[in-house]
Amino acid sequence: MNHIHPTAIIANGAQIAPTAVIGAYCVLGEHVVIADDVELKAHVVVDGRTSIGKGTVVYSFASLGSRPQDLKYKGEPSTLEIGEYNQIREYVTMNPGTEGGGMKTTVGNNGLFMMGVHVGHDAHVGNHVIMANQATLAGHVHVGDYALLGGLSAVHQFVRIGHHAVVGGMTGVEHDVIPYGSVMGERGALAGLNLVGLKRRGFSREAIHGLRHAYKVIFETTDTTEVLAERVARAQAELKDVPEVSEIFDFITAAGSRQLCVPKKLAS
Repeated sequence: MNHIHPTAIIANGAQIAPTAVIGAYCVLGEHVVIADDVELKAHVVVDGRTSIGKGTVVYSFASLGSRPQDLKYKGEPSTLEIGEYNQIREYVTMNPGTEGGGMKTTVGNNGLFMMGVHVGHDAHVGNHVIMANQATLAGHVHVGDYALLGGLSAVHQFVRIGHHAVVGGMTGVEHDVIPYGSVMGERGALAGLNLVGLKRRGFSREAIHGLRHAYKVIFETTDTTEVLAERVARAQAELKDVPEVSEIFDFITAAGSRQLCVPKKLAS
């Protein structure tokens, strides 16, 4: 039997699993779905068509599923889907999708969203993502698995953050970040690879050497006459048998709506 504090306000229609815990003064809307072993601490608001997966813990004053911060939103029945075993800390906000972005915002499993994090409408966040205090995602952002966003960082709308990438604290990210990349600076520039993260997660020596060589070929060139596509093709020919490197090639060739984040010397 679920435990619902007597001060909580639960709208008719809300679905709450038997093992969920709803804390004091929580407010849940009529279309909310709460899975088993979810715990909402005191003063959490869950609204809209929001589902929260098994084992996720949401801390006080978080607001999940409220109206998107988009003036084009006209009340369409969009959704926010939050996966399993996430830690969502105090004052986090996550918004549902909009008609202009596919009607859905998704958050994967096993993430840590520290105090004051914001996930904008139509964003898609992968598994094992860490967003430190006050990190923010604008609308339509894609964040890959195991990405780490430092405190007070901000990601521009439609930007893609590749998996295993790291964004430094207080960094403004305006362009797409390659998988395994490291970005930092007031206006984020590519500053190398996330080597610390690669080693911590047990990537092989061969994979790391391959990634470092690919990065050197693509981003550390001294040949100003060779365009990015030519450098990518050259690296691909040399490193076609390294799966991790192929993921970078696939990311670059997929070409999102934003430019690619590059080192300062290539941007100038």
